Amino acid sequence: MSTPLISAVCPECETDLSTPPMVQGETLVCPECMLTLRVENVEDDGTLSLAMIEVTLRDWGQ
Repeated sequence: MSTPLISAVCPECETDLSTPPMVQGETLVCPECMLTLRVENVEDDGTLSLAMIEVTLRDWGQ
């Protein structure tokens, strides 16, 4: 039995994404532009509303 996929669109590069069901607050990476995205909302029709999140890299002082 396969897991149903739901759809979303990357807000940065507008790539169509298919992913297993997710809930608000989960993150994923766009395979096209490599941005980290957070699920902001799961719409009534099952599509995801995504927002780009900032990834802060650690400053090692070098």
